[in-house]
Amino acid sequence: MTFSAAEHEAMRRALSLAATPGVPRGPNPRVGCVLLAPDGSEVAEGFHRGAGSGHAEVDALAAAGEDARGATAVVTLEPCNHTGRTGPCSQALIDAGVRRVVFAQTDHNPVAAGGADRLRVAGVDVAGGLLADEARDLNRAWTFAVEHDRPFVTWKLATTLDGRSAAVDGTSRWISSRAARLDTHRLRGECDAVLVGTGTVAVDDPELTVRDEVDDPVAHQPLRVVMGERDLPDQRRVLNDRAETLHLRTRDPLEVLTTLFARDCQHVFLEGGPTLAAAFWQAGLVDEVVAYVAPMLLGSGASAVGELGIGTIADAAHLHVADVHVLQGHDGEDTNVRLTMTVGRR
Repeated sequence: MTFSAAEHEAMRRALSLAATPGVPRGPNPRVGCVLLAPDGSEVAEGFHRGAGSGHAEVDALAAAGEDARGATAVVTLEPCNHTGRTGPCSQALIDAGVRRVVFAQTDHNPVAAGGADRLRVAGVDVAGGLLADEARDLNRAWTFAVEHDRPFVTWKLATTLDGRSAAVDGTSRWISSRAARLDTHRLRGECDAVLVGTGTVAVDDPELTVRDEVDDPVAHQPLRVVMGERDLPDQRRVLNDRAETLHLRTRDPLEVLTTLFARDCQHVFLEGGPTLAAAFWQAGLVDEVVAYVAPMLLGSGASAVGELGIGTIADAAHLHVADVHVLQGHDGEDTNVRLTMTVGRR
């Protein structure tokens, strides 16, 4: 495919629009669109603002009006071919008289796919693949979920330098620093569901909400999910009204992910204890690990992860370190290191 310099520049702008802060998480991907006049100048731009709102193409077309006729639409995702809360973007582009469509990422969602073919049949010039990797990175969890029919799983853990998640007496507050806890809330807010086991609820009584710097809950909350067969103790904070809570009475990680995928969850934040983490790992259902490492030693106590069935160093699980970040408090003492790692076995 051949793309003009103006189309490259427009796609970078469209990616920036798609990543606009404040767009609520949900079942839809983040998408941006820029309309170009025949001379390469920008006519209008738009982006998707969340489920139920106009898609990026429709947003840009509304801003352009009659100037969309004869334009090139540069969009980060193949225009959809689906009628849901809104009509198909492919047909909206055809109706507006757009002459060319350039998109980055192909839409593999079987519900929405086929927009490029619909455009071509209508006589629109279509070219795909421009900055496709950047578009995939922007919607990595959504892309993974669509391609694997299950949510992307990020396992978060907090550990001492010697791999302990709690002391011998069971105490674990606070292994992670305040800076690390604030960072955890940020990551929670990027996910569709936060998942723990019934044991964590019984022992630690977490609220599992996303909270700001002064510990107030933010407006948009992920689904709180507890898995396990036993009843939840009364008056647990996870049962309060600050967010929706789902109790799945199963110990099967794949069953949980299948249920959550059916509820339009594309990204699960796994915050359970060592037993739950080991169950997901052994099932091959961990895609990313975020570890907050505290500069402290306990010597003994609960391990950060349970039995993995590894008996020799040759069978050790290897991860790829994608990012290392030092999280430091204002006093310089409240410090953790955040390691973000991808699982290399896929």
